[in-house]
Amino acid sequence: MDLNELCKFLVKAKKSTYAAGDIAKKIVEDDKSTTMIFENGDWKYHDNYFGGEPYGGREVVFFRNMPVYMMVYYGWVIEGVSDVQAVYKTLQGALSLLPEDKPFRGPKKYNLNGIEYSNEYEGEIDNFFGTEIIKSDDGNEIYKARYIGGLIDQRK
Repeated sequence: MDLNELCKFLVKAKKSTYAAGDIAKKIVEDDKSTTMIFENGDWKYHDNYFGGEPYGGREVVFFRNMPVYMMVYYGWVIEGVSDVQAVYKTLQGALSLLPEDKPFRGPKKYNLNGIEYSNEYEGEIDNFFGTEIIKSDDGNEIYKARYIGGLIDQRK
């Protein structure tokens, strides 16, 4: 498996699922979670999450039907924030701009109508973790999420 191809696939998959907003096909499962799937050639992306507020989920990438990559995430809008839709609109905008070399979440910085998204992370596609924060136009933190992931089942 080529890591550059994995990164390119992740960008396509993420732009076609959550970052695509309401046009993305979402399946509500019996356990009340939501699943989004994207397939392209030998690659398959599976994103499954629970929530609302707060929310949590996982992404798994399969290559030739074998799991090769996983990321888990957990996030929330700070209690008392009045415009939750603006927070998630900012998040979707940021996630649609994920960097191809580090396709974990969004870019390092993104701004939408004065709402500031930031993403601090360490590592490479094989082993990484990070935190994303959204601040209102007055600088108050209104959203936070943490994530961790990397390659799986690689040692034979």
